[in-house]
Amino acid sequence: MKLCHTQSPSKSFWRHAQWGLFILLLNWTMPGTSVAQTYPDKPIKFVVSFTAGGTTDILAREVANQLTQRWKVPVVVENKAGAAGNLGTEVVGRAAPDGYTLLVNSFGPIAINPTLFKSLNVNPQTELQPVALIAEVPTVLVVPTTMGINTMAEFMAFAKANAGNINYGSTGIGTAAHMTGYLYSLRTNINATHIPYKGAEATRDLVAGRLQYMFATVPSVMQLIKAGQLKPLAISTKIRSRGLPDVATLRELGIDMATGSWFGMFAPKQTPMAIVQKLNQEVVSILDDPQIKARLVAQGAEPIPMSVQEFTQFTRNEFETWAPIVKSSGAKPE
Repeated sequence: MKLCHTQSPSKSFWRHAQWGLFILLLNWTMPGTSVAQTYPDKPIKFVVSFTAGGTTDILAREVANQLTQRWKVPVVVENKAGAAGNLGTEVVGRAAPDGYTLLVNSFGPIAINPTLFKSLNVNPQTELQPVALIAEVPTVLVVPTTMGINTMAEFMAFAKANAGNINYGSTGIGTAAHMTGYLYSLRTNINATHIPYKGAEATRDLVAGRLQYMFATVPSVMQLIKAGQLKPLAISTKIRSRGLPDVATLRELGIDMATGSWFGMFAPKQTPMAIVQKLNQEVVSILDDPQIKARLVAQGAEPIPMSVQEFTQFTRNEFETWAPIVKSSGAKPE
């Protein structure tokens, strides 16, 4: 009779125990990997911290549309304006860290507000996970065409003749428009009053002549410039905007300053890194698409793909750069 060889119960038990331990360790060392493989399997929400029509909203909708097409799941944009951009940050910071509620925000709420506000319900520097930089955007000094001003020299003469009686607008305290306007006042000794708005409403008052000038992000005013309602006088960044190549930089015009804005995607802090990486890779792929890149450049935005690690360091550097400037401005939140 031929006998079948069988393992002893003890050997079988330990082999299964060792295999189970291996699986446990694998899952422990690769958190979120299995989740990322099925992500996304339901609609994703982009929370935008400003009103519809502004640069943050424009860029968020571009990325949302592309992700919807690529991933075949709805990616919707929800505007949560208020509290200088902090409201949107709070909504996402308190959301489930599963990759289905994401923040698209500008540099103001991320790099400025942690210094501007004495306390925040959600501190973006410590309670959000940077995902991807979408674009860097220059701000442009614009005036209503009804003022009849066509050059920086004409504007400077007007500003000095009306010192203390001119207003400049911004999309909120601590935003790029505000901080750039503040630096401009320092560099030129212009006496002007800052009028903060909650978002894109500022440009409407500018066109109507209730404001005399504004440093606006190029995408937010490009159509108004093309329509002849606003006159661009100078670009704020070190180099000219590819969207407005004929407009000189402030430095070219003899004013020693160079600054701009940027816009990025963030997730709740504990979001699995595998999901964060997947989102980053897809956004980078979108920004590398020649047609999308050309469309963004035409609107005045400069796509800047970065890895998660690069963007995380970038946001930290921006916070550290602007902290002393914010303090010197004496700006107070509303």
